[in-house]
Amino acid sequence: MVNVLFVASEAVPFIKTGGLADVMGALPKALAARGMDVRLVIPKYSLIDKDKEQSMQLVTTGIVNLSWRQLYYGVDEVDAGGVKVYFIDNEWYFKRDRLYGYDDDDERFAYFCRAVLTMLPKIGFKPDIIHCNDWHTGLMGVFLREDFCHDDFYKDIKVIYTIHNLKYQGIYPPTIMRDIIGLPQELFDNGSLECDGCVNYMKSGMVYADYITTVSQTYAREITYPYYGERLDGYIRSCMDKLIGISNGLDEDVYNPATDTYIKQHYTSAHARGGKRVNKDALRRELGLPVKRSIPLIAIVSRLVEDKGMDLVTCIMEELVEDDVQLVIVGTGEARYKDAFQELAQRHPTKVSANILFDEGLAHRVYAAADIFLMPSRYEPCGLSQLIALKYGAVPVVRETGGLKDTVTPFDKYANTGNGLTFVNFNAHELLFATKRALGFYEDSAVWDSLVKNAMDSDNSWKRSAQAYVELYKKVLQK
Repeated sequence: MVNVLFVASEAVPFIKTGGLADVMGALPKALAARGMDVRLVIPKYSLIDKDKEQSMQLVTTGIVNLSWRQLYYGVDEVDAGGVKVYFIDNEWYFKRDRLYGYDDDDERFAYFCRAVLTMLPKIGFKPDIIHCNDWHTGLMGVFLREDFCHDDFYKDIKVIYTIHNLKYQGIYPPTIMRDIIGLPQELFDNGSLECDGCVNYMKSGMVYADYITTVSQTYAREITYPYYGERLDGYIRSCMDKLIGISNGLDEDVYNPATDTYIKQHYTSAHARGGKRVNKDALRRELGLPVKRSIPLIAIVSRLVEDKGMDLVTCIMEELVEDDVQLVIVGTGEARYKDAFQELAQRHPTKVSANILFDEGLAHRVYAAADIFLMPSRYEPCGLSQLIALKYGAVPVVRETGGLKDTVTPFDKYANTGNGLTFVNFNAHELLFATKRALGFYEDSAVWDSLVKNAMDSDNSWKRSAQAYVELYKKVLQK
């Protein structure tokens, strides 16, 4: 049996700010179902729901050494779907109003990494592999290899480091080498922890990993180029021999139109037309849009930021709503996009509903109701929204980048292949043209039914991705 410890900054169903939490909620479960002893550890934030906190049990306490500091840590435990989940408790670092964005994030997550390693002997669990995720865990391998390895307990533990989004790297001044990290200056001077004159947690995670993974095959290739590489492309090219892309999956216990408790009518790919019609009518009534069954419903469920392609959407939205369509937007983000969508809705109240919020139930209902789903990202390491859209039969229109390229293939109505519409360049006219093509397919009900069925029958479950991780773990343990 392989013992794997996942280390991350967030995980559903306990705490979530982005797609990392969804992966941490699903991948460990999928691997545990394959007979592995898989465990997960995250910080014990005060924002975790109190009902979930009440089910936790304290298993140990102790002291963490962080440079010159001696700090308390506690470890709580709960079982979540067959996976033991541990929570590192320190109110000074984690009893706050949000998860990230503080001036001492460098110290908070350096502490977290050392606390995770410190707890292992006390909970009686020695992992064969520590699987780290994003910059928050970038120092795990550093501390393991440069400090904890002097204890026999930690010898032979392998490290896998997964990049979920290279843009966020954890970049801090070199003074933290002594004050926070507490390891020799040589590790900075020789480039192991340094990038552009700063300590870089993301790079550190890659340097000390036995293997580096990204969350799609295309993104693994893209980050070797300057446009996507976020100033780390040079280093990434130097370690291609240990870089691999494995696409994320979709947690079908959470996202499934056949069982979803948020939606009006359950349906499968065999009965998608009727099921989606009921959900579309219900959503239109909920949002105050006219119920016109012949009109396609186009949806966006997204963070309203430039990286998600909102510039492209705002460029084409006036021309788009000149057609006989309805547009529903759900999300939060930058004021310029929020204002643009709200003004559009004011000018076209029968055609546009702009919901500047995040509501999990509403998001599910939009997926179930939508005919077409827009996701024109500038870059997308993997993407979850397009996977949900496919599962719910909301035909995705996406840019060919990262995980979008790997999961959405162009529809060919003659061969009846493909599951969506795609475009290559980050260009508003290409987005408009691809959306118009989708609307053209919608006009032919037989063609559209085939496209929707292809979308819903796409296999994006965690089964295939989990098996790829199983194979990677075997390879790592043979090194």
